[in-house]
Amino acid sequence: MQAPEAQIIQNLLHQLLRWPARLLTGLGSGLLALVILFEEWGWVPLQRLLARIGRWPGLRWVEGWVRSLPPWGAVCLFALPTALLLPVKLLALWAMGHGHVVLGVTVIALAKVVGTAVVARLFTLTQPALMQLRWFAWATAHWMRFKHAVLERARATWAWRTARVLRRRWLQRWRQLR
Repeated sequence: MQAPEAQIIQNLLHQLLRWPARLLTGLGSGLLALVILFEEWGWVPLQRLLARIGRWPGLRWVEGWVRSLPPWGAVCLFALPTALLLPVKLLALWAMGHGHVVLGVTVIALAKVVGTAVVARLFTLTQPALMQLRWFAWATAHWMRFKHAVLERARATWAWRTARVLRRRWLQRWRQLR
């Protein structure tokens, strides 16, 4: 049997060793929530913007071609933005590592916006074909449940409610100025 002091020290050490794991888990969860929130706020408006661009006379045939793709062609096209933007993001990280932090952050932010816009539009155009693949439909259903759970937790926070109030006030002021 251990002495009470030894048990207290052991419990303290155990808590101290778990602290970095909790911190990393919290940071990772926070970053994931921010990405999901960005995609939630940006998905529809960015997709609409690209839909307007897609109605331009020279580009209409592209959307028709994308809609007509078979399921595996849609998967390949859907994966293309990630494959194309990864080297750009890696170059941005390289630039940041060489002292060009503002440039690197700007490139990553632009790549995130462009990537979200393109993926949102491609998903809208290819969703019927993609959902014919059982594994894709399963993954999409699980992702949506996970995303909604994260959003539900985020929406319950004080920060979310405050941000909504501030956004509403800002939009009202913007409308009044226009």
